[in-house]
Amino acid sequence: MTERPVYPSDLSDARWALIAPRLDAWRQARTDAGVGGRKPTYDLREIFNAILYVNRTGIAWRYLPHDFPPWQTVYGYFTAWTGDGIFTQLNYQLTGLARAKAGRAPQPSAGVIDTQSVKTSTNAPLASQGIDAGKKIVGRKRGIVTDTLGLLLAVIVTAASASASDNTIGINLLDQAKAAHPALAKTWVDAGFKNKVIEHGATLGIDVEVVAKDPHIKGFSVVKRRWVIERTLGWIMLHRRLARDYEALPDNSASMIRIAMIDNLTKRVTDETTPTWRDI
Repeated sequence: MTERPVYPSDLSDARWALIAPRLDAWRQARTDAGVGGRKPTYDLREIFNAILYVNRTGIAWRYLPHDFPPWQTVYGYFTAWTGDGIFTQLNYQLTGLARAKAGRAPQPSAGVIDTQSVKTSTNAPLASQGIDAGKKIVGRKRGIVTDTLGLLLAVIVTAASASASDNTIGINLLDQAKAAHPALAKTWVDAGFKNKVIEHGATLGIDVEVVAKDPHIKGFSVVKRRWVIERTLGWIMLHRRLARDYEALPDNSASMIRIAMIDNLTKRVTDETTPTWRDI
């Protein structure tokens, strides 16, 4: 890796050691298959550092500092890793490691489902946007499943419209989560998820329980079980690229969520934290 100033978002040696085998195997597989043409020029660690920089700071790809590889190269790897499921695989692997470190079985048996509507930028095609009438937001809706520690198990991003109801998103998320985590047998959801999600969960062997907010409590209150996923959404929003949906494609948006969680998970496994102004 070339010498340059260290950014707070950069991977440490310990964190890179968790990620490197998967990326090295991906590059080798492409080389063996004759994909990619000429010999790779740029270090995979620097490519991943650049992606983390975009994810954490929220800048446009074209504004990447010049001491990173060219933005076109970084974006090319980002889209290739999205298409090949690399971020999904890394999230799965690291979730197992983080659960084991916390004294849990690598495979979760219970989870929590929720959605979040966010505004889109002008990059997003109109066809991939919608209107969340309840929250009066024009944009996209994120649906996620976490385990009881708040670690990501599945994600979907779609237009925030009536056709993208919580039921539709919930069914998709249950399918994703069960396929990746066969031991999943219980999930908690809010009142936005109706009978269709509960019935679909039953066909998968998942007990879906609705946890509603106490109607007698005004304002904010901690809701049993669901507070875990609310905290996860808070973790995600610390990454400025996710404060608004800037991606042209919903799949790229889902990757940005996975990257934020990969950042979180590698720190959990290695007991590291992100430096802040308090550390100066």
